[in-house]
Amino acid sequence: MADIAKKNLHDDTPLEQRIYSLKTINPPKSAKVLAYWVVGIMIFSFICLFLPWQQNIEGVGQITALTPQDRPQEVQTAIPGRISEWRVREGDFVTQGDTLVVLTEIKDDYFDPEFLTRLREQVSAKQEGIGATKTKLEALDRQINALESGLAFKLTQSRNKYQQAAMKVLSDSADYGAQQVSLSIAQRQFKSFDSLFHAKPVPLISQTDWERRNKALQEAQAKLISSQNKFYIAKNEYINAYIELSAVEAEYTDKISKAQSDRSSSLGYLADSKGELSKIQNKYANMVIRNNQYYITAPQTGYIVKTLKSGIGETIKDTDAICTIQPASPAVAAEVYIRAMDVPLIRKGRKVRLEFDGWPALQVTGWPSVAVGTFGGVIQVIDYVDSKEGKYRVLVVPDKDSPWPRQLRVGSGVYAWVMLDDVPVWYEVWRQLNGFPPSLYEDPSKDKEKEGEKKMKSGNKMKVKVKK
Repeated sequence: MADIAKKNLHDDTPLEQRIYSLKTINPPKSAKVLAYWVVGIMIFSFICLFLPWQQNIEGVGQITALTPQDRPQEVQTAIPGRISEWRVREGDFVTQGDTLVVLTEIKDDYFDPEFLTRLREQVSAKQEGIGATKTKLEALDRQINALESGLAFKLTQSRNKYQQAAMKVLSDSADYGAQQVSLSIAQRQFKSFDSLFHAKPVPLISQTDWERRNKALQEAQAKLISSQNKFYIAKNEYINAYIELSAVEAEYTDKISKAQSDRSSSLGYLADSKGELSKIQNKYANMVIRNNQYYITAPQTGYIVKTLKSGIGETIKDTDAICTIQPASPAVAAEVYIRAMDVPLIRKGRKVRLEFDGWPALQVTGWPSVAVGTFGGVIQVIDYVDSKEGKYRVLVVPDKDSPWPRQLRVGSGVYAWVMLDDVPVWYEVWRQLNGFPPSLYEDPSKDKEKEGEKKMKSGNKMKVKVKK
């Protein structure tokens, strides 16, 4: 056994003979072809690693309207009522102002068919009452003016009378004083004559002279009493004139105050009447508007998508939805949801490739130029808060160079690729294997700064042209 092992391990066959034996072995032709293909594929793959690859961010969403007024809306009723007639059905095309549903009243406060007429009569009656109150106010104003004029006249008259009485008191007082002086003179003269008349043994004057002086004394006393009486009468007239002056002022003040009180009462009634009139007019206007609300009309031109109430005689509440209407020509946009980690990499104005449901497409994400069946778009809106499941909503509008199909409808599904910068294929493979986010050559905020600088430059050019 040991000898056999040695012979197997140490072959004494010459080297040239062994090489010749290997040359006589021919591999099959298919193996050579396969080897060539494998080498060619490897070389082609290696070359492809250095080709440019456009990075992108994927998103899924649906078709929506760009502006709120173009989105599907529910037509609601402003008042409760009962459906009495349907004038449309699902799928109908309606224009703005077309009647959709006719309602009838269900509140007992508005059952009266002549309710508007009665409200109009109440408004007319209240307006007539306000007119009469205004006329009364005008009459009271005239009365107050007349009383004030009369007060001024009476006060002037009474003051003149008072001043006349005062002057008469002064005159009578002077006359009274003069009579007092005359009386004292007459008394002194009479006393002298009386002593002469009663002189002893023989009177020095005659009795006639004595009687004459006595008569003069009596007359002086009578004149003094008369002037005293006149003085007292003038004084009383002076007091009466003062009292009359105060009485006139008090009388007219009382009349004017009463007229002003009536005027204030009329003003209060007028204010209350105006308030009641406003309430009635408000109720009347509300009733006119309520009558118009019995006919629910289309808020804008579009299609009736779905009726939310059915039948005749069904009762509905206020703010209940009647049907859903889709505007006829909405400005469509793609509502796409992007992961939070990809939002910092995008900005407004980025190009987007879109694949719509119902339009077969072949999209090579890294080479959009060879894509078939996709459409172009531009980012218009990026939400500042997440919408659902931690994703952010992005609104994409049609690109001017790639119009979207007219057959698109709101709610259709869409698959989107937000196109970023170009990188080599090997970098993209390395990024995907490591789970890194796409890379950018510049911060997206710099693009906004550049746009702002361009706007500033264009604005300065416009100013220069205007100055010229």
